[in-house]
Formats: sequence, structure tokens, C-alpha cells
Amino acid sequence: MINLTTENFLDLKYLATKVFSPISGFMVYDEYIKVVEEMQLLDKSIWTIPITLEVDNIKNYTVNKNYDLYYNNSLVGKIHIRDKFIIDDEQIYEIYQSKDHEHPGIKKEKLRSSHRVGGEIEIKEELIKNSLYKNIVKHEFALINQKVQTIAGFQTRNAIHKAHEYLQRLALEICDGLFINPLIGWKKKGDFTQEAVMGSYNKMSNEFYPKNRVFLRGLETRMYYAGPREAVFHALLRRNMGCTHFIIGRDHAGVKDYYGIYQAQELAKKLDKKYDLGIKLLLFKEPYYCIKCKQIVTQNTCDHYDTFRVAISGTEIRNALQNGIIPDEKFMRKEISEVLISLGKDNIFIRE
Repeated sequence: MINLTTENFLDLKYLATKVFSPISGFMVYDEYIKVVEEMQLLDKSIWTIPITLEVDNIKNYTVNKNYDLYYNNSLVGKIHIRDKFIIDDEQIYEIYQSKDHEHPGIKKEKLRSSHRVGGEIEIKEELIKNSLYKNIVKHEFALINQKVQTIAGFQTRNAIHKAHEYLQRLALEICDGLFINPLIGWKKKGDFTQEAVMGSYNKMSNEFYPKNRVFLRGLETRMYYAGPREAVFHALLRRNMGCTHFIIGRDHAGVKDYYGIYQAQELAKKLDKKYDLGIKLLLFKEPYYCIKCKQIVTQNTCDHYDTFRVAISGTEIRNALQNGIIPDEKFMRKEISEVLISLGKDNIFIRE
């Protein structure tokens, strides 16, 4: 048998529900290395993040044999192993475009076993009844508003602030619907908790957005902090779920200064031109507050970037919330701040 980590269990669910389509099982070595080196699957489909199953020691497993999959001491499915292999550090560095072991994605990867197996999977049907699945977004909008044909997907790991609100409202001017899909899997210390992210978006959806044009649902997968590669990965998942458009903003899936602020947009645009990602990209500039214009703007709509720009600082927002203080309303709505502060300072941000 194989005991699954939380991340592997979540991957198993999305493999089964085709959110990771066209991947249908954990990757074999040839597919893994092609994704690492060329950002493609063996069938030439674009794919940027490897989906692999870790085990304690590959010597304990036999190729072309079935093994039960357990999670939290319960049988959840099976795998027919087609391959077993060991990954190395250079492959990890290629994915993250860094060799810094303080990079949160690399640090997380180094905690995993380097021993991997790949093959076809099965899962107990009851475990995916309430999971995201292929084309779920089209289905959900058909239930609430049949006029919705174009849908913009929005990825986030943060509680909503005015910059993200600005991007979402822009998307609603372009598309019929908006799918807000916060990531609620593993994130690094200091990021917003699941309760904070979903609480803020529930408040925003219920009180400020048109209910028949916005659909909110969490994405149960881990953050990789892989910047450009992860931005494309996020776009592919939303394509699979039925979005027609996907928003990529400033430093998408980035962390600290490991990636250029528009590097994710550049890679997504390049790959889309070469291969066609199957989803239209909404590539927006960084929103900021302009003192002269007295509103949230971007470089495309304001001529005061160098003179009157006030960045919407995540650090300032976090420091205020941590001290029970309502952040500047230019940066975050008071109603959202109150939801977050009501959680208590120990529950706003991830502690470990």
C-alpha cells in the first residue's frame, strides 16, 4: 500500500475529476522530465508543473502491479504502477528557476521524498462528490444565469484588497461572468489562512458583486510559488473547469523578488502564441492608488505612476490587520477588514 500526503490526495482527486486534464494519472518519468525540461506532456500538450506521487522507497514497489492508496488510514483508491524513479535537485531548480533553498517552493519540495511512482489511478466515488470537476464553472453559471457565455477565472491566495477588486471588476466588463477561485491548499507561513481568504470573498460576493454573474469556490491544491510556470498551470486548470478567460496580473504566483513582475505574463503570452493554451489571457498592469486621480488606476489609465503613485502594499495591510487596525480604505474595504479582524490575530495568517 501507499500512504498519501495531503498534497498527493488532493492531486488524486483532481486527476480523477479531470481538472488536471489531459493528465489522467500520476506522471511516469518520461512525462515528468518532458514537463520539467520542455513544459510539455508526451502528447505535446502544454503543461508546466509536474504531478507526481511520492513514496518512501521505490525498492518497495513493483512496476505493473496494483497498490492500494491510503489517506489518513482510510482506503481511498488504487494505482497501477507503470514506472518508478528518483528526481534530483537540478530538476527541482529548473521548475523554480532558482537554486535558493530558502525559496518556499524549493523548501517544500525538499521536504518530500525524491522517490516517485507513476501510473493509472482509481478513486472511491464518494470522495469526489463535492469536488471541482471538468467544466464545473459552465454548469454552475447555467444554473444561475444562462446568459453567461464568457467567464473570467481569477486565482488568488490572499484576502481581497482594492487592487484585486479593480482587476475583477475590469474582468466583469469584458466577460459575462467571473469565477473567483481562491487557492485553499498548502501555503507558506505568513500567507492568509483559508478562513481569512474565503471569509473575505464571501463578504465581497454577498454584498458588493452581482450574484448572478459571480461564482466563488475554493481550489484545493498547494501553492508552488513557481511564478511564470505556475501562472500557466493556473490558467490550464481554469480552462479545464470551463473558464474562457484567465486573469494574470503582476507577479502572478511569485514570492519576494525571485521573478520579474511581468515575467508570468510574458511566459503565458509566449506559450499561448506557440501552442494555444485554449483560454484567452487577460494580462493586466499593476493597479495602484493615484493621489492626483484619487482612485485605483494602472499605468494604462493614469499618467502619474512616477509622481503620485501609492502602491497597494500587502505588507502595510498585513501589519495593520495583525495589530487589529483597519487598514487604509484606499487599500482594503472596511467591511473586508472587519471580517478579517473578527477572526482574531492568530487566525488571519498561517503560523507554521
